[in-house]
Amino acid sequence: RNVQQIQATGRAFAAILADGSVVTWGNEKDGGCSREVQDQLQNVEQIQATECAFAAILQNGFVVTWGDPEYGGDSSEVRDQLRNVRQVEATERAFAAILADGSVVTWGDERCGGNNSKVKDEVANL
Repeated sequence: RNVQQIQATGRAFAAILADGSVVTWGNEKDGGCSREVQDQLQNVEQIQATECAFAAILQNGFVVTWGDPEYGGDSSEVRDQLRNVRQVEATERAFAAILADGSVVTWGDERCGGNNSKVKDEVANL
């Protein structure tokens, strides 16, 4: 199947295959089931993980998330901002994305970095 990258949450795995699709397994709540977003997981370039959720960067710069919403598995509040994403990093319960313009978008648990509003100016143009 030619696995290109593999990433893990605390209890699940996600693998990017050579054709850019993704296969997941493990605990369903912690990202082991990507059924709800499977049709979006095409042309995936990178996957990052928190303790219980995944975020995939697509070739077109968009991001798809799945897994436990409390751990960043639901990015719907910032979905419109997640365009032209260059990189995604994670803490235990939150994600941060660097956009092509150098700005940073965060989501997930605020106590774990999921809200960067207090430092938005300081992290602009990274």
